Amino acid sequence: MSQTDEFSVEIYDSNSDVPHKGNPITKLEVSPNEKYLITYSHEDNSIAIWDVENNDEGPLKLDKTLDLNDTIKGTNNFLQQMCVSDDKKLVYTYGYMDQVEQGVIYDMMNNNSEIKVDCEFKYCRYCTFNLKDELILYFDDIIYIYSVQTKNNKWNHKKAYRIPFYLMLISISLNDKVYFFFNNSIYEWDLNTEKVIKIFDNIKGMKYIEEWQLRKYIKKNIRISRDENNENLVCLRIEDRIHIYTTELRIHVASLHLNDATQLNMFIKHPVLCPLLFPLLFPLSDNISSSKFWEKCLSHLRQSDQLPKKLFQDNIQITNKYAFGILDGNIWKIDLEKIKSNMNTLYKNSDELNNSNSDEIIKNWYFDNETFETDDRLSIILSNPYSHMDIIHALFQEVLSDYEYKEELEVIQNLIRWRVINRGLTFEVQVFKKLDDSSEWSLISRITKEYQVKVKRLLGIKLINDSTIVILSRYCLRIYHLNENRKSISLIYFCFMDSDFDSKEEFLNNYKKQFSGPTLPYPNDDNYISDWVSSIKNNKEMILKYGVELLEYAIKEHELELVDDIYKKCIGYFKEENNNIAFLSIFTSTIHLLNEHYPEYISKYSSDTTMVMNSLIHPIDYNDSLHLDPFQIEAINSSLWVRYNALMSRLKYNHKIIFWLLNVVQILIILPLSPIYFATCYLLEKFNFIYWYNRTFNLFNVYFYIKSTIFSECKFTTVIIFTNPYIKFVTYPKDYNWFWELIKPQSNGFVETTKNKDIYKTWNGEALINFKWKKYGKFYYAIIWTGFMAFLGCFTVAATAPQQYIDDDVRNQLLFTSIILGFIHLSFEIRQIIYDPIKWIYDFWNFFDVMAFVLPIITSYLWLRTNEMNIIPLLSFSCLFLDMKFLLFFRAFEYFGVYFAIIISVARQIISFLEYTSNNDPNNPWNVANTYQVFENGILNPNPYIIQTPNENTNMFIDFRTSVFAMYKFLTGDSSALSNWSYVDDPTLAILIVLFSLLIVVYLMNLLIGLLNSAIEKDNNKVSFLIQKAEILAEIELFYLLPNQRRWEKWFPEVFYYQASVDKTREEIKEMIKNNEWDTNDESKKYLLELLNIECNA
Repeated sequence: MSQTDEFSVEIYDSNSDVPHKGNPITKLEVSPNEKYLITYSHEDNSIAIWDVENNDEGPLKLDKTLDLNDTIKGTNNFLQQMCVSDDKKLVYTYGYMDQVEQGVIYDMMNNNSEIKVDCEFKYCRYCTFNLKDELILYFDDIIYIYSVQTKNNKWNHKKAYRIPFYLMLISISLNDKVYFFFNNSIYEWDLNTEKVIKIFDNIKGMKYIEEWQLRKYIKKNIRISRDENNENLVCLRIEDRIHIYTTELRIHVASLHLNDATQLNMFIKHPVLCPLLFPLLFPLSDNISSSKFWEKCLSHLRQSDQLPKKLFQDNIQITNKYAFGILDGNIWKIDLEKIKSNMNTLYKNSDELNNSNSDEIIKNWYFDNETFETDDRLSIILSNPYSHMDIIHALFQEVLSDYEYKEELEVIQNLIRWRVINRGLTFEVQVFKKLDDSSEWSLISRITKEYQVKVKRLLGIKLINDSTIVILSRYCLRIYHLNENRKSISLIYFCFMDSDFDSKEEFLNNYKKQFSGPTLPYPNDDNYISDWVSSIKNNKEMILKYGVELLEYAIKEHELELVDDIYKKCIGYFKEENNNIAFLSIFTSTIHLLNEHYPEYISKYSSDTTMVMNSLIHPIDYNDSLHLDPFQIEAINSSLWVRYNALMSRLKYNHKIIFWLLNVVQILIILPLSPIYFATCYLLEKFNFIYWYNRTFNLFNVYFYIKSTIFSECKFTTVIIFTNPYIKFVTYPKDYNWFWELIKPQSNGFVETTKNKDIYKTWNGEALINFKWKKYGKFYYAIIWTGFMAFLGCFTVAATAPQQYIDDDVRNQLLFTSIILGFIHLSFEIRQIIYDPIKWIYDFWNFFDVMAFVLPIITSYLWLRTNEMNIIPLLSFSCLFLDMKFLLFFRAFEYFGVYFAIIISVARQIISFLEYTSNNDPNNPWNVANTYQVFENGILNPNPYIIQTPNENTNMFIDFRTSVFAMYKFLTGDSSALSNWSYVDDPTLAILIVLFSLLIVVYLMNLLIGLLNSAIEKDNNKVSFLIQKAEILAEIELFYLLPNQRRWEKWFPEVFYYQASVDKTREEIKEMIKNNEWDTNDESKKYLLELLNIECNA
């Protein structure tokens, strides 16, 4: 809609008109804090506004009705979406069939005035208000966030995010969570933190379909619920199933089928889940079996006159606070707490549940036929002690007020009784249960622990809920959980106290030290008692929470069996379903310790996680250079670009002459400055400042047009997307000291394992290097190289330029600049020495780098001090090291880097042949040869002759150093060192020369060449190149990036993906099968073979 368009909306008095003229309501929406409600009827094309805040339970009072017939015209035009704010701002969109053409905003508290927005309000696919009463719009793959501060009846957006075209919007929650669909997966993006997480993955579910079909499917079958009071859980309704996901642990917890009333009833018994489940459950249809359950619940409300008799469940919609029922065109407001109360009552009185076998009830709850005890796992998560610190603090306060050791304590809640006994050498926990208030207590589970010493330890107990208890004793804090289905008790938390305390004061000091924070302290090595280790290993949630610490403990204590158990558990949980990728982070978070103690597990992990599929095969416009191209699911802040295009759009519609004059001037400027123009546009596009926008002509359209038509080399092919399994491998600790990080930065798994070849033997390692190089590596490498080029240029010109071309002042300035630049480069080497002196010393190339910086600095200083060029050797070596350092920069590029890796790796393997060892063997000919001293006898020779005065080169074998050089010359074909002897007079020498030639020159030299060929074939040159590139990137991360940059999510994400050509994937898999490197028993691997039509006979 252009800004000159106007609409007239007729407002009816609510007291004189029946809502929607008695026509049925087809849409219903509520304001974020549930102060107003709006309804829409397609029959009479009107919107009704209802007052929720000022009405008690029962029918709501109609506030206003808007007739949209003058706005939405034609039989095929429909209202698509609508929303209302808490201050009565109304927004709706309409268009032809499913195509949105226009949007309208009205201020119903300000004479129903129309409000404009600074960007074109066309083709809007989604609109909503958040809890901060900000308007969020989505169109043209951009999310706009508008502040409702009205100025001249106009709203200006405060933020704008560009969403990648491949992401399909599902919904936006009230607390600023955006949900997208991509490759059969659902992602959650937080508008405030700009973090993206995957919350659902059904890789085998939906086949690739057309975009319009996918949008229709999403709109009809996918709904998402998020409780603003519980940020840890997300509920998704996909078709007829509801999945519960925990954002804290990043895994699915449970799944239920809407047609199974028993499952539904079991879920409703958890009050925390009600606000999440209810919005997804209503409205229900009568054709599903769970409708009978709701009918029983609602009938009780009808009998108590809290609901009208004719209100049916398929006409009820539920929000966070209230339920709203539709009856005869009116809206009924129902308190949600009363529905919850009826649910609980129905649950307690349900014969079906009370008489059913719990094991049968929960069997096969998981999609993909999992048989885990979902209800118990859900109970553990909902009773998370980390989120109930108030209860634990209350327990400590109770103990402080009554500090004495007890022999027995018990607590009763509902129909559960816990008893804790500490007598003599025994510590026992018992749980009793009764069916109703009149029945007897029956023991359902107990655990007993024996101690070596008779001592009283028990101080206090407190319940988190019916099935979870906190026990405080002298030496530790324990939290136990009751599994009613298995009738067993497990230890879910254990923390050893730092000291023995017999007095109240010592206890208080220890409490403040360990438990005064907002969350429970994580365990240390003293905490891993055997029964808790068993609980952690056998529970998904606990191994995710404590697995990293437990694995670190196992590695440090060299408990190989425990290490192996944890590894198998994590890999096993992951292979059950792709949603469990969080389990891999347990391994990758401790990979630096495994690299030191058990490197074979890294090789095993690399093999087990090869080609973790994230999507089905799908076609894209693809360039061969993008094979193994990594990417993230992310949104780009595009506020500046959006504002620029909005300005150009306003000029186009309101000031056409200025608009076209401006474009002519732009073209005239572009023509003479085209190289600078294209370079600038390329950089702006590379850093996501600009992108193609075809709604109006702007300065950058020429660049995008030429790029797409002339320089495009894309071809249509198919790719497959894989998940890189090195989860949290590149992230840095969030807690850090900014100043200390500049001196001794913290490390991560990537930095600690740069030399491990097993990581880089697969595509995962190569994609990891590609990601880092693409995000920041190549830019910082170019900056470092440019800085070195300046250093090299200044010194080389000063050292080599003839006197007639450069005067002394300029030379001195260049030498002074060389000193400054040399110290800048040298400072980074000093930081590396401080970071890890031993590692620095063991790397030969570090000495080479130091020489390349120190020699020019010393040379420049001496030259400036003496002002005489009498340091030719020093100049020569300075230039030599600088030139070689310059050539070494090419090792970061694959074409040169592979050959450099060959040279280095082969040299390391044959270096032992070239080592000099001091030989003190008494049988060595050099040690047994006689030496003579000749004296003049004063006798005059009657036959005088002239001889050449001998020197060190006459007989090169008089000194060991020159004799080695003589042998080197002989090996290269120069036998001049032996020419001073007569071979006729010295046949022994001739024989020795022949033998030496045969043994050394012919045999050993050819043997050495053969060894070189063997070493080259043995070494994986691509892997060696990736390792040296990883070392370059690690150096950039630690010593060139700022501490806060190392914490940027976009550069150091927890997880990223990469795309691979289907053809190259087939070739790689066939090669792995040929080399017996493909796991034919892995179900995900089998599925990948099936998708790619690869036969495996193994």
